[in-house]
Amino acid sequence: MKTISYIILTSMAILIVCGQLYRPESWAGTNMDVTQNDIETATFAGGCFWCIESDFEKIEGVLDVISGYTGGEERNPTYEAVSSGTTGHVEAVQIRFDREKISYSDLLDIFWRHVDPTDAGGQFVDRGSQYRSAIFYHTQEQKRLSEISRQTLEESGFLESPVVTEIKKFVEFYDAEDYHQNYYKNNPLRYKFYRKGSGRGQFLKSIWDTSPEKPDRVSRQGKYRKPADDVLKETLSPLQYKVTQQDKTEPPFDNAYWDSKQAGIFVDIVSGEPLFSSTDKFDSGTGWPSFTKPLTPDNIVEKEDRSFFTVRTEVRSKHGDSHLGHVFPDGPPPTGLRYCINSASLKFIPKKKLKQEGYHDYLQFFDSSKPE
Repeated sequence: MKTISYIILTSMAILIVCGQLYRPESWAGTNMDVTQNDIETATFAGGCFWCIESDFEKIEGVLDVISGYTGGEERNPTYEAVSSGTTGHVEAVQIRFDREKISYSDLLDIFWRHVDPTDAGGQFVDRGSQYRSAIFYHTQEQKRLSEISRQTLEESGFLESPVVTEIKKFVEFYDAEDYHQNYYKNNPLRYKFYRKGSGRGQFLKSIWDTSPEKPDRVSRQGKYRKPADDVLKETLSPLQYKVTQQDKTEPPFDNAYWDSKQAGIFVDIVSGEPLFSSTDKFDSGTGWPSFTKPLTPDNIVEKEDRSFFTVRTEVRSKHGDSHLGHVFPDGPPPTGLRYCINSASLKFIPKKKLKQEGYHDYLQFFDSSKPE
């Protein structure tokens, strides 16, 4: 379909002979390591890979973008085979990015702003399932963030139709032929002519303009969200699910953070919202992580709990609605409170990773002269 559309769009264009393109040797294989130190991989499908590659290569923190095919069962597919719509593959890009400079959530924001997520039959002028939009997650954390991001977009009111972009587990990626790589650089006239005629730019401008009521990031509409229950069952451990969703309690002295002394913050395992800091953590002798106060009080909800024939104050997260634990009036100064929290409800972000994980605002609470 793209071939037919391209011929129509370029019938007046000058034929340009494309040269042999460079492909980094480290990308020669079909699979890349998901994480190498601070380098992570993301895989997105958004219609014509010439356009998606061009859009992401301009982003600071993105190291490499490769055009290719993924999502189907046929091994080593060709462009002609994928274009026929019979392989199950989609045109996609695989992105290596530096998490110190840009987060996966940031890439999701950029992705949404460069596709039509309401089109199940292709993208713009390119029609067929091989051009549908999709997110292929490499880790359970990427899946969680993708689900939250899609839900946020659906509820934002930006779009008149439902979001149909798929979120699927990444299996394998096949590099496209050399002449497709860096197409926008090697064939600038043909690329610009194709892109202008595809309708992509016009649609994106109509949705993502710069008016005050349309923020430049989808995530600003709701950074911390609770994923759907089926996603939680896949991404959380059985214990984490029981504690956060069924209000259970983990065993004392046999959990991840009861004796942790590392500098950093504790966030909700479900939503990622910041909850507590290591600077307020103390040894209560109970076998559970204990804190004198919340890091972000607005993210804490307290409820009366009359279970077990007594009255206690339950602590839950505001955005994730996760059961965290209880708060008691028997803590040390300066608050006199003891927030007794389940490790299973928490994810720890070390001080040295706050920036790359998107929590750089909380670095101010730590003394940079002290060891991490």
